[in-house]
Amino acid sequence: MGEEKVGFVTMGEVRGRIERIPEIGVGVLGYAFMGKAHTNAYKKMPYIFWPPPAIPKLVAICGRSEEKVSEAARRYGYAKYYTDWRKLVRDPEVQLLDNGAPNNLHEEPCVEAAENGKHILCEKPLARTAREAKRMLEAVKKARVKAMVGFNYRFVPAIRVARKLIEEGAIGRIYHFHAKYLQEWIMDPNFPLVWRLDKKIAGSGALGDLGAHVIDLAHHLVGDLKSLCAFTRTFVDRRPLLEDPKKTGKVEVDDAFEAIVEFKNGAIGSISCSRFAAGRKNYQVIEIYGSKGSVVFNLEKLNELKVHLRDHEPKDLEPSFHDTLVTEAYHPYMENWWPHGHIIGWEHAQVHEVYHLLDAIVNDKPIGPQGATFEDGYKCAVVCDAILESAEKGKKVNIRY
Repeated sequence: MGEEKVGFVTMGEVRGRIERIPEIGVGVLGYAFMGKAHTNAYKKMPYIFWPPPAIPKLVAICGRSEEKVSEAARRYGYAKYYTDWRKLVRDPEVQLLDNGAPNNLHEEPCVEAAENGKHILCEKPLARTAREAKRMLEAVKKARVKAMVGFNYRFVPAIRVARKLIEEGAIGRIYHFHAKYLQEWIMDPNFPLVWRLDKKIAGSGALGDLGAHVIDLAHHLVGDLKSLCAFTRTFVDRRPLLEDPKKTGKVEVDDAFEAIVEFKNGAIGSISCSRFAAGRKNYQVIEIYGSKGSVVFNLEKLNELKVHLRDHEPKDLEPSFHDTLVTEAYHPYMENWWPHGHIIGWEHAQVHEVYHLLDAIVNDKPIGPQGATFEDGYKCAVVCDAILESAEKGKKVNIRY
């Protein structure tokens, strides 16, 4: 038998390899849910996508509470922290602003970041209104920076496969798009009036929080909308105040909405979103029915895609849906993860998202159509505004992007 060889990699070699990869200085606005999710993606991406297009350098993190943001900086590994977002977007070391702040802090920081030549990743919804979103879109166009909206479900491998099937014509002419996004987390009437229930901060309720995701997937998978008719409901209209639970405040955003939609290509469908669906945790289901077949996706089973292709069914079997496990090495992104059959989770779409953005920045590639551009975010905001208008006026509304 031959003698086994043992190899060693010196720290100098490691440094040499890393030095050949550019760094992108990242500044994150918001340290809670999205701050944690995006930081996890920045730290994980370079060794999952090796060699990475760039090494994210965790420059700074920003939040209102000095106690909490300083702790987040230590916990996540940021070099410094700010309590003023203006200092963050003006920091010369920050090349990429990652905006995961509440919705009322999307417009101004992103506009100023663009004016300072920063690239941008902004969480969804892009803005509280289409007017705000349009100003953000105009700012990034003028500055010619890379800007992406955090519609992370575009980066789920099963959604990538669904889009490919549609693009290749396997589904045929699309007749129906049905989507629902259901949660239960605010059903307790004693749940406090958090920022997501405050119209001044959030802009809307289930609409911007959940509906924005499926509206974006409607655009991404089927196309632009033509018209809609919608209803909204607020089931608990007063809630305890965070600062004084003995007092209550008025809830002015929607707890749920239902919309019947019409697409420019002739397809019709429905969108249903609620934060009052008992037993539903993060239940997002997308159903697309066409002349040649259908696809169904369930976020709670994100490694699976239900597919029915009429012309490919064995003649001795009753035509039905087939469950496809989207974990083969040839499926989108999967070669970077584990052996086939080993599933990935919700946070991995964020890793794919960060990879896509940094690749676009370093190699001057377009954000779309795979990633959501600020134009996509603006179109989503237009539809959200139309849903609120339809519900308020009780009539059908035509979409004008």
